[in-house]
Amino acid sequence: MMSDSFLSHAGADRDANRLVDLARLEQWLDDAGVGSGPLENVVPLAGGTQNILLAFDREGERYVLRRPPLFPQYDGNATIRREARFLTALRGSDVPHPPIVADCPDHDVLGASFFVMKRIDGFNAHDRLPPLHAESARIQRAMGFALVDGIVALGRIDPFAVGLGDIGRIDGYLDRQVPRWLKQLDDYRQYEGWPGASGLPGVQAVADWLSAHKPQGFTPGIVHGDYHLSNVMFRPDGPELAAIVDWELASIGDPLVDLGWVVATWPGAEGPVPGTVGAHPWIGFPTAQELVEHYERNSPRDLSHIRWYAVLGCFRLGILVEGTHARSFAGKADPAIGDRLHAQAVFLFERASKLIAGNPPLSTID
Repeated sequence: MMSDSFLSHAGADRDANRLVDLARLEQWLDDAGVGSGPLENVVPLAGGTQNILLAFDREGERYVLRRPPLFPQYDGNATIRREARFLTALRGSDVPHPPIVADCPDHDVLGASFFVMKRIDGFNAHDRLPPLHAESARIQRAMGFALVDGIVALGRIDPFAVGLGDIGRIDGYLDRQVPRWLKQLDDYRQYEGWPGASGLPGVQAVADWLSAHKPQGFTPGIVHGDYHLSNVMFRPDGPELAAIVDWELASIGDPLVDLGWVVATWPGAEGPVPGTVGAHPWIGFPTAQELVEHYERNSPRDLSHIRWYAVLGCFRLGILVEGTHARSFAGKADPAIGDRLHAQAVFLFERASKLIAGNPPLSTID
Protein backbone atom coordinates (compact mmCIF):
# COMPACT_ATOMS: atom_id res chain seq x y z
CA MET A 1 0.00 0.00 0.00
CA MET A 2 2.50 2.66 1.06
CA SER A 3 5.67 1.37 -0.53
CA ASP A 4 8.38 3.69 -1.80
CA SER A 5 7.47 2.87 -5.41
CA PHE A 6 6.40 6.10 -7.10
CA LEU A 7 5.08 7.37 -10.38
CA SER A 8 7.64 9.27 -12.41
CA HIS A 9 8.24 12.69 -10.88
CA ALA A 10 7.76 14.50 -14.19
CA GLY A 11 4.06 13.63 -14.25
CA ALA A 12 3.55 13.57 -10.50
CA ASP A 13 2.19 17.09 -10.03
CA ARG A 14 -0.19 16.72 -12.96
CA ASP A 15 -1.44 13.36 -11.73
CA ALA A 16 -1.82 14.62 -8.16
CA ASN A 17 -4.00 17.54 -9.22
CA ARG A 18 -6.11 15.24 -11.36
CA LEU A 19 -6.71 12.93 -8.42
CA VAL A 20 -7.14 15.49 -5.62
CA ASP A 21 -7.90 19.22 -5.49
CA LEU A 22 -4.73 20.22 -3.65
CA ALA A 23 -5.90 23.75 -2.81
CA ARG A 24 -9.04 22.43 -1.13
CA LEU A 25 -7.04 19.72 0.64
CA GLU A 26 -4.64 22.34 2.00
CA GLN A 27 -7.52 24.41 3.36
CA TRP A 28 -9.12 21.35 4.94
CA LEU A 29 -5.83 20.39 6.60
CA ASP A 30 -5.61 23.92 8.02
CA ASP A 31 -9.10 23.57 9.48
CA ALA A 32 -8.27 20.11 10.87
CA GLY A 33 -5.07 21.38 12.49
CA VAL A 34 -2.80 19.10 10.49
CA GLY A 35 0.32 21.24 10.09
CA SER A 36 0.48 24.53 8.24
CA GLY A 37 1.96 25.97 5.08
CA PRO A 38 2.15 24.54 1.56
CA LEU A 39 1.96 20.88 0.62
CA GLU A 40 5.35 19.65 -0.54
CA ASN A 41 6.66 16.59 -2.40
CA VAL A 42 3.13 15.66 -3.48
CA VAL A 43 3.33 12.33 -5.28
CA PRO A 44 0.73 9.66 -6.12
CA LEU A 45 1.88 6.32 -4.73
CA ALA A 46 2.02 3.46 -7.19
CA GLY A 47 0.79 0.12 -5.93
CA GLY A 48 -2.60 1.18 -4.53
CA THR A 49 -4.95 -0.73 -6.84
CA GLN A 50 -8.25 -0.42 -4.99
CA ASN A 51 -7.88 3.15 -3.70
CA ILE A 52 -5.97 6.33 -4.53
CA LEU A 53 -2.93 7.02 -2.35
CA LEU A 54 -1.30 10.43 -2.35
CA ALA A 55 1.90 11.11 -0.41
CA PHE A 56 2.80 14.61 0.68
CA ASP A 57 4.89 16.50 3.23
CA ARG A 58 3.73 19.39 5.38
CA GLU A 59 5.72 21.28 7.95
CA GLY A 60 8.36 18.55 8.04
CA GLU A 61 5.88 15.69 8.57
CA ARG A 62 5.16 12.97 5.99
CA TYR A 63 1.57 11.96 5.28
CA VAL A 64 -0.51 9.75 2.99
CA LEU A 65 -4.05 10.56 1.87
CA ARG A 66 -6.33 7.64 1.01
CA ARG A 67 -9.53 8.05 -1.00
CA PRO A 68 -11.67 5.86 -3.29
CA PRO A 69 -10.73 5.41 -6.95
CA LEU A 70 -12.18 7.91 -9.40
CA PHE A 71 -14.50 5.23 -10.81
CA PRO A 72 -15.16 2.78 -7.95
CA GLN A 73 -16.74 -0.58 -8.70
CA TYR A 74 -18.51 -0.56 -5.32
CA ASP A 75 -19.36 2.15 -2.77
CA GLY A 76 -15.81 3.33 -2.24
CA ASN A 77 -16.90 6.09 0.13
CA ALA A 78 -18.44 3.61 2.57
CA THR A 79 -15.26 1.55 2.40
CA ILE A 80 -13.06 4.57 3.22
CA ARG A 81 -15.30 5.56 6.13
CA ARG A 82 -15.13 2.00 7.41
CA GLU A 83 -11.33 1.91 7.19
CA ALA A 84 -11.11 5.22 9.03
CA ARG A 85 -13.24 3.85 11.86
CA PHE A 86 -11.02 0.82 12.30
CA LEU A 87 -7.78 2.79 12.22
CA THR A 88 -9.21 5.31 14.70
CA ALA A 89 -10.30 2.47 17.00
CA LEU A 90 -6.78 1.01 16.95
CA ARG A 91 -5.19 4.28 18.06
CA GLY A 92 -3.01 3.68 21.13
CA SER A 93 -3.08 -0.12 20.78
CA ASP A 94 -0.12 -2.42 20.24
CA VAL A 95 -1.44 -3.42 16.81
CA PRO A 96 0.99 -2.04 14.19
CA HIS A 97 -1.04 0.26 11.95
CA PRO A 98 -0.76 3.57 10.09
CA PRO A 99 -1.64 6.33 12.59
CA ILE A 100 -4.68 8.19 11.28
CA VAL A 101 -4.50 11.93 11.89
CA ALA A 102 -7.79 13.15 10.39
CA ASP A 103 -10.69 11.88 8.29
CA CYS A 104 -13.43 13.44 6.19
CA PRO A 105 -16.54 11.25 5.79
CA ASP A 106 -18.29 13.87 3.62
CA HIS A 107 -17.94 14.42 -0.13
CA ASP A 108 -17.97 18.22 -0.20
CA VAL A 109 -14.20 18.74 0.14
CA LEU A 110 -12.70 16.42 -2.46
CA GLY A 111 -15.78 14.83 -4.00
CA ALA A 112 -15.28 11.66 -1.98
CA SER A 113 -14.63 10.49 1.57
CA PHE A 114 -10.96 10.36 2.53
CA PHE A 115 -8.58 10.18 5.44
CA VAL A 116 -5.02 11.24 6.13
CA MET A 117 -2.49 9.10 7.97
CA LYS A 118 1.16 9.36 8.83
CA ARG A 119 3.57 7.89 6.31
CA ILE A 120 5.06 4.56 7.39
CA ASP A 121 8.79 3.97 7.21
CA GLY A 122 8.76 0.41 5.94
CA PHE A 123 8.65 -1.90 2.96
CA ASN A 124 6.37 -4.50 1.45
CA ALA A 125 8.09 -7.89 1.44
CA HIS A 126 6.10 -9.05 -1.59
CA ASP A 127 7.47 -6.12 -3.63
CA ARG A 128 11.09 -6.45 -2.58
CA LEU A 129 13.37 -7.54 0.24
CA PRO A 130 16.17 -5.13 1.11
CA PRO A 131 19.64 -6.71 1.49
CA LEU A 132 19.39 -6.99 5.29
CA HIS A 133 16.29 -9.18 4.97
CA ALA A 134 17.10 -10.89 1.66
CA GLU A 135 20.42 -12.26 2.87
CA SER A 136 19.46 -13.51 6.34
CA ALA A 137 17.50 -16.73 6.94
CA ARG A 138 17.33 -15.77 10.64
CA ILE A 139 15.64 -12.45 9.88
CA GLN A 140 13.22 -14.06 7.43
CA ARG A 141 12.20 -16.60 10.06
CA ALA A 142 11.51 -13.79 12.52
CA MET A 143 9.52 -11.93 9.83
CA GLY A 144 7.16 -14.88 9.51
CA PHE A 145 6.52 -14.93 13.25
CA ALA A 146 6.12 -11.12 13.27
CA LEU A 147 3.38 -11.51 10.65
CA VAL A 148 1.51 -13.81 13.04
CA ASP A 149 2.15 -11.49 15.99
CA GLY A 150 0.19 -8.83 14.12
CA ILE A 151 -3.06 -10.80 14.15
CA VAL A 152 -2.39 -12.11 17.66
CA ALA A 153 -2.33 -8.48 18.82
CA LEU A 154 -5.41 -7.67 16.73
CA GLY A 155 -7.24 -10.63 18.26
CA ARG A 156 -6.71 -9.21 21.76
CA ILE A 157 -8.70 -6.06 20.96
CA ASP A 158 -12.26 -6.09 22.29
CA PRO A 159 -14.26 -4.59 19.39
CA PHE A 160 -17.07 -3.52 21.71
CA ALA A 161 -14.71 -1.65 24.02
CA VAL A 162 -13.28 0.40 21.11
CA GLY A 163 -16.62 1.34 19.59
CA LEU A 164 -16.83 -1.18 16.75
CA GLY A 165 -19.60 -3.36 18.10
CA ASP A 166 -22.15 -2.12 15.57
CA ILE A 167 -20.10 -3.22 12.54
CA GLY A 168 -21.09 -6.51 10.95
CA ARG A 169 -23.28 -9.30 12.31
CA ILE A 170 -21.66 -11.72 14.70
CA ASP A 171 -24.67 -14.05 14.92
CA GLY A 172 -24.35 -16.64 12.17
CA TYR A 173 -20.98 -15.27 11.03
CA LEU A 174 -19.49 -18.69 10.27
CA ASP A 175 -22.81 -20.03 9.00
CA ARG A 176 -22.90 -17.34 6.31
CA GLN A 177 -19.42 -17.96 4.89
CA VAL A 178 -20.06 -20.83 2.48
CA PRO A 179 -23.45 -19.62 1.15
CA ARG A 180 -22.08 -16.10 0.68
CA TRP A 181 -19.12 -17.21 -1.42
CA LEU A 182 -21.11 -19.74 -3.41
CA LYS A 183 -23.54 -16.93 -4.28
CA GLN A 184 -20.64 -14.77 -5.43
CA LEU A 185 -19.41 -17.61 -7.63
CA ASP A 186 -22.89 -18.05 -9.07
CA ASP A 187 -23.10 -14.30 -9.78
CA TYR A 188 -20.25 -14.70 -12.28
CA ARG A 189 -22.75 -16.37 -14.61
CA GLN A 190 -23.73 -12.88 -15.73
CA TYR A 191 -20.52 -12.78 -17.78
CA GLU A 192 -21.37 -14.48 -21.06
CA GLY A 193 -18.83 -17.07 -22.10
CA TRP A 194 -17.52 -17.88 -18.64
CA PRO A 195 -17.41 -21.70 -18.48
CA GLY A 196 -18.71 -21.73 -14.91
CA ALA A 197 -17.62 -23.51 -11.77
CA SER A 198 -16.89 -26.68 -13.74
CA GLY A 199 -13.48 -25.15 -14.46
CA LEU A 200 -12.61 -25.20 -10.75
CA PRO A 201 -11.82 -28.63 -9.29
CA GLY A 202 -13.91 -29.79 -6.35
CA VAL A 203 -15.85 -26.59 -5.62
CA GLN A 204 -18.97 -28.32 -4.35
CA ALA A 205 -17.00 -30.99 -2.48
CA VAL A 206 -15.01 -28.30 -0.66
CA ALA A 207 -18.20 -26.35 0.10
CA ASP A 208 -19.90 -29.50 1.46
CA TRP A 209 -16.89 -30.30 3.67
CA LEU A 210 -16.83 -26.76 5.07
CA SER A 211 -20.55 -26.92 5.84
CA ALA A 212 -20.23 -30.29 7.55
CA HIS A 213 -17.17 -29.41 9.68
CA LYS A 214 -17.92 -25.83 10.69
CA PRO A 215 -16.73 -24.88 14.23
CA GLN A 216 -19.63 -24.50 16.61
CA GLY A 217 -18.57 -21.22 18.18
CA PHE A 218 -15.92 -18.53 18.44
CA THR A 219 -14.89 -15.52 20.48
CA PRO A 220 -15.70 -12.38 18.47
CA GLY A 221 -12.93 -9.99 17.51
CA ILE A 222 -11.62 -7.77 14.74
CA VAL A 223 -11.00 -9.49 11.40
CA HIS A 224 -8.68 -7.74 8.95
CA GLY A 225 -10.23 -9.72 6.09
CA ASP A 226 -7.26 -9.85 3.70
CA TYR A 227 -4.32 -10.67 5.93
CA HIS A 228 -1.19 -11.96 4.22
CA LEU A 229 2.42 -11.07 3.57
CA SER A 230 1.53 -8.46 0.95
CA ASN A 231 -0.73 -6.43 3.25
CA VAL A 232 1.83 -5.64 5.92
CA MET A 233 4.93 -3.47 5.97
CA PHE A 234 8.13 -4.45 7.72
CA ARG A 235 10.64 -2.23 9.44
CA PRO A 236 13.73 -1.51 7.34
CA ASP A 237 16.06 -2.18 10.29
CA GLY A 238 14.75 -5.57 11.40
CA PRO A 239 12.06 -8.27 11.11
CA GLU A 240 9.31 -6.50 13.06
CA LEU A 241 6.10 -5.22 11.50
CA ALA A 242 5.95 -1.50 10.81
CA ALA A 243 2.21 -1.56 10.01
CA ILE A 244 -0.71 -3.67 8.90
CA VAL A 245 -2.26 -1.93 5.87
CA ASP A 246 -5.29 -2.16 3.55
CA TRP A 247 -8.17 -2.40 6.05
CA GLU A 248 -10.92 -2.13 3.45
CA LEU A 249 -12.33 -5.62 4.20
CA ALA A 250 -12.12 -5.30 7.99
CA SER A 251 -15.10 -6.49 10.00
CA ILE A 252 -16.13 -8.00 13.31
CA GLY A 253 -16.25 -11.79 13.32
CA ASP A 254 -13.97 -14.74 13.99
CA PRO A 255 -10.29 -13.62 14.06
CA LEU A 256 -9.15 -17.14 13.18
CA VAL A 257 -10.36 -16.41 9.65
CA ASP A 258 -7.27 -14.20 9.31
CA LEU A 259 -4.95 -17.00 10.43
CA GLY A 260 -6.63 -19.35 7.97
CA TRP A 261 -6.05 -16.79 5.21
CA VAL A 262 -2.34 -16.66 6.09
CA VAL A 263 -2.08 -20.45 5.94
CA ALA A 264 -4.06 -20.67 2.69
CA THR A 265 -1.73 -18.22 0.94
CA TRP A 266 1.54 -19.33 2.56
CA PRO A 267 4.22 -20.82 0.27
CA GLY A 268 5.55 -24.29 0.91
CA ALA A 269 9.18 -25.32 1.15
CA GLU A 270 9.64 -24.68 -2.57
CA GLY A 271 8.92 -20.97 -2.09
CA PRO A 272 6.32 -18.75 -3.73
CA VAL A 273 4.25 -20.19 -6.58
CA PRO A 274 1.14 -18.69 -8.26
CA GLY A 275 -1.68 -18.78 -5.73
CA THR A 276 0.59 -18.06 -2.76
CA VAL A 277 1.90 -14.78 -1.33
CA GLY A 278 5.60 -14.85 -0.58
CA ALA A 279 8.89 -13.04 -1.02
CA HIS A 280 12.10 -13.52 -2.94
CA PRO A 281 14.41 -15.04 -1.93
CA TRP A 282 12.55 -17.53 0.30
CA ILE A 283 15.41 -18.86 2.44
CA GLY A 284 14.31 -18.81 6.07
CA PHE A 285 10.60 -18.24 6.48
CA PRO A 286 8.83 -20.63 8.89
CA THR A 287 6.50 -23.37 7.68
CA ALA A 288 2.74 -22.94 7.88
CA GLN A 289 2.67 -25.39 10.78
CA GLU A 290 5.24 -23.32 12.67
CA LEU A 291 3.14 -20.19 12.12
CA VAL A 292 0.09 -21.93 13.59
CA GLU A 293 2.11 -23.19 16.57
CA HIS A 294 3.43 -19.66 17.17
CA TYR A 295 -0.11 -18.30 17.14
CA GLU A 296 -1.24 -21.01 19.54
CA ARG A 297 1.57 -20.25 22.00
CA ASN A 298 0.65 -16.58 22.10
CA SER A 299 -3.13 -16.61 21.94
CA PRO A 300 -5.83 -18.23 24.10
CA ARG A 301 -7.93 -19.07 21.04
CA ASP A 302 -8.70 -22.71 20.27
CA LEU A 303 -6.91 -23.85 17.11
CA SER A 304 -8.32 -27.38 16.99
CA HIS A 305 -10.20 -26.44 13.77
CA ILE A 306 -7.33 -24.70 11.99
CA ARG A 307 -7.70 -27.04 9.01
CA TRP A 308 -11.24 -25.68 8.52
CA TYR A 309 -10.06 -22.06 8.55
CA ALA A 310 -7.27 -22.83 6.07
CA VAL A 311 -9.70 -24.57 3.70
CA LEU A 312 -12.10 -21.62 4.02
CA GLY A 313 -9.23 -19.29 3.10
CA CYS A 314 -8.52 -21.27 -0.07
CA PHE A 315 -12.23 -21.40 -0.89
CA ARG A 316 -12.80 -17.65 -0.46
CA LEU A 317 -9.68 -16.55 -2.29
CA GLY A 318 -10.20 -19.03 -5.11
CA ILE A 319 -13.67 -17.63 -5.75
CA LEU A 320 -12.45 -14.05 -5.50
CA VAL A 321 -9.67 -14.39 -8.09
CA GLU A 322 -11.92 -16.41 -10.42
CA GLY A 323 -14.03 -13.25 -10.70
CA THR A 324 -11.39 -11.59 -12.88
CA HIS A 325 -11.34 -14.64 -15.14
CA ALA A 326 -15.13 -14.45 -15.50
CA ARG A 327 -15.06 -10.71 -16.24
CA SER A 328 -12.43 -11.23 -18.92
CA PHE A 329 -14.97 -13.10 -21.05
CA ALA A 330 -17.14 -9.97 -21.06
CA GLY A 331 -14.25 -7.70 -21.99
CA LYS A 332 -14.11 -6.22 -18.48
CA ALA A 333 -10.65 -7.58 -17.63
CA ASP A 334 -7.46 -8.42 -19.51
CA PRO A 335 -7.76 -12.03 -20.79
CA ALA A 336 -4.11 -12.76 -19.97
CA ILE A 337 -4.62 -11.62 -16.38
CA GLY A 338 -7.87 -13.56 -16.23
CA ASP A 339 -6.13 -16.75 -17.36
CA ARG A 340 -3.35 -16.22 -14.83
CA LEU A 341 -5.78 -15.72 -11.97
CA HIS A 342 -7.85 -18.69 -13.08
CA ALA A 343 -4.72 -20.83 -12.73
CA GLN A 344 -4.33 -19.45 -9.21
CA ALA A 345 -7.95 -20.31 -8.42
CA VAL A 346 -7.39 -23.88 -9.63
CA PHE A 347 -4.28 -24.11 -7.43
CA LEU A 348 -6.23 -22.88 -4.40
CA PHE A 349 -9.05 -25.38 -4.84
CA GLU A 350 -6.52 -28.16 -5.31
CA ARG A 351 -4.78 -26.99 -2.14
CA ALA A 352 -8.14 -26.98 -0.30
CA SER A 353 -8.79 -30.58 -1.37
CA LYS A 354 -5.32 -31.63 -0.24
CA LEU A 355 -5.80 -29.88 3.11
CA ILE A 356 -9.05 -31.77 3.62
CA ALA A 357 -7.34 -35.08 2.90
CA GLY A 358 -4.04 -34.23 4.64
CA ASN A 359 -2.88 -35.84 7.85
CA PRO A 360 -1.42 -33.97 9.68
CA PRO A 361 -3.70 -31.11 8.65
CA LEU A 362 -1.09 -28.78 7.13
CA SER A 363 1.21 -31.38 5.63
CA THR A 364 0.28 -30.46 2.05
CA ILE A 365 1.62 -26.92 2.60
CA ASP A 366 4.74 -27.72 4.58
